[in-house]
Amino acid sequence: MSRVEVWTASFSRVLCLLVAWSAFQLAIPSMGFAQADNKESAGENPFPGRFPAPSLDGGTEWLNTSGPISLQDLRGKIVLLDFWTYCCINCIHVLPDLKYLEQKYPNELVVIGVHSAKFENEKESENIRDAIMRYEIEHPVLNDSNMAVARKYEFSSWPSFVVIDPEGNFVGKVAGEGNRELLDQVFTKMIAFHRAKKTLDETPVKFNLERAKVDPTPLRYPGKILADEAGGRLFITDSNHNRIVITSLDGELQSIIGNGSMGHDDGTYEEASFDHPQGVTLIGDTLYVADTENHMIRTVDLKAQTVSTLMGTGKQMQTRAPNGTPINIKSGSLNSPWALLEFKGYLYVAMAGPHQIWRHKLGSQTIVPFVGSGREDIIDGNLKNAALAQPSDIVTDGKFLYIVDSEGSAIRKIDVAGSGSVKTVVGPRDFPQGRSLFEFGDIDGKNEEVRMQHPIGCTFHNGKLYVVDTYNDKVKIVDPVEQTSETWLGTGNAGDGLDPVEMKEPAGLSAAGEFLFIADTNNHRVLKTNLSTKETVVLAIAGLTPPPPVAPKEQTFDGKSEELSGVKLAAGQPVTVTVAFELPAGDKLNQLAPVIYKLQSADGKAAFADGVLDQRHKAEKGDDTATFEFNLRDTATAGKLVVTVEYQYCSDGTGGLCRFGSQQFKVPFSTAADGVSVIELKAKP
Repeated sequence: MSRVEVWTASFSRVLCLLVAWSAFQLAIPSMGFAQADNKESAGENPFPGRFPAPSLDGGTEWLNTSGPISLQDLRGKIVLLDFWTYCCINCIHVLPDLKYLEQKYPNELVVIGVHSAKFENEKESENIRDAIMRYEIEHPVLNDSNMAVARKYEFSSWPSFVVIDPEGNFVGKVAGEGNRELLDQVFTKMIAFHRAKKTLDETPVKFNLERAKVDPTPLRYPGKILADEAGGRLFITDSNHNRIVITSLDGELQSIIGNGSMGHDDGTYEEASFDHPQGVTLIGDTLYVADTENHMIRTVDLKAQTVSTLMGTGKQMQTRAPNGTPINIKSGSLNSPWALLEFKGYLYVAMAGPHQIWRHKLGSQTIVPFVGSGREDIIDGNLKNAALAQPSDIVTDGKFLYIVDSEGSAIRKIDVAGSGSVKTVVGPRDFPQGRSLFEFGDIDGKNEEVRMQHPIGCTFHNGKLYVVDTYNDKVKIVDPVEQTSETWLGTGNAGDGLDPVEMKEPAGLSAAGEFLFIADTNNHRVLKTNLSTKETVVLAIAGLTPPPPVAPKEQTFDGKSEELSGVKLAAGQPVTVTVAFELPAGDKLNQLAPVIYKLQSADGKAAFADGVLDQRHKAEKGDDTATFEFNLRDTATAGKLVVTVEYQYCSDGTGGLCRFGSQQFKVPFSTAADGVSVIELKAKP
């Protein structure tokens, strides 16, 4: 939601946001971004802090790190606060920008996500933890469920960014998508200035990520599911494994489309790659896939078992295309396609990013924004002027289209032929000043009195719409004629029970025969529910395993290196290496992270036993020491051992911000009968 949201948008706060943004923008030409000046190296601060930044106190819980983090802990780093909420498509869109900046400035910049929830369900730390893993976020996140930190920074819209300099001062803030280049330029100049001033701390930092605390699962955050009754099969988008799993209706594994890596390669099933795919639709022997985070539509030839790209460049469209504007499918960009439907020769796309439904005539070379003005809201009207709010699924009864508008918690009906109109079936609509986006809850009933909480999926079966009311952890039945909604499955409590049925943010569902199949997303499973009895079981997929983990890149050592005097060792005996860490006062080794060592030889391998060299191992560790052993051969006479040690340290060993240290020791040695069996090393950050 890049615009100012209504619920916090008092005039004074909107004015504050605009003034801050204007000041930030006006600073650009005055700081010489347009020309290659060198003011920062001459001692003039290109972005002087205005006042000490408000503290990060007041949040509910710190996630993706081992403990709380204060701005004092971050002194010496440029800090970028990202105020976000995990339902927001715009917040999802900026994550690649944040990752780019984090990778470009790994030792100078720390990003802190300040999760300031819109929906009640988003205030729960466990749900935020799932969102962190689902979106593969690698920086700390503060659950600011009571908006304590957001209020200090006069937060007014999602996403918003605040820049804090290495001396702890507030520099400026900016809102919305498309600010990567601006922030990149600002950081470049800030780094040059503070490096020259010696106020920049470039010690690497590490965080204990949530994903390191969980075990692999066969499915990982499955997003959507399509039941093909005629073909007797299921298509499951295994979203965080970047693949599509095909099974029988009983769960027998048939095929896996995609190798599990994140990318957009075409080719065979084993060669192809996706990036968090969502909805699919089947037309003959071709499966169409909304490759959401690649901003592409892919096609799968199920007979040839190959994947091709139908449309999209792999880059997000940065502008909003006016309704009716033809876009070339090869050269034009898309914006978070989330769900697909074929209807009367057209492929309809729920384009979540611009809050529109797009339409592609099959076989043509263009796609057209077809429904929705692009304004994020729940406003009924004609196809051009109606407002949608992050459409996340689309189905048909053979006459009308029905969409789930997630951010407006509403079910909409689209007449693409007769009246050419959009009408709300159940849920809020036409409230002034965008208030429909904040009318959510869990209320069964009729028409406008119905309240859901961020529904993401729906399917049409026997005259009814089955809707996953995602943040209420329920499935509801919506009668599109009577305009009623009632709870059908789920207690409303997040969980994994089957009697009664519990779910965790289910995102997709599809019916075939007597059964409803549900993508129980945060439980990493598919449920199979009897439509008559509601008896529910977990669909077991024998033989399905997670993709192999991506091997970490071998890092080039760039830490401190120390040449030691020679040591005489006992040949043929185990050698114990002890490392004593001389850490800053109050710091200890991070108890949640291993001390890693690697042994190498500077003059050949003859002296060392097999398996000793060129492998990374974990050492035994205490508060400020680490120990490990290796073996020399009986025939060893002399050599030069290279020991590389990597470690993390933080306040009392459990602090939220842990710094990374590495040191290399070069140890010449000889052997003798009276040699020692211990090497003592000292490491200092």
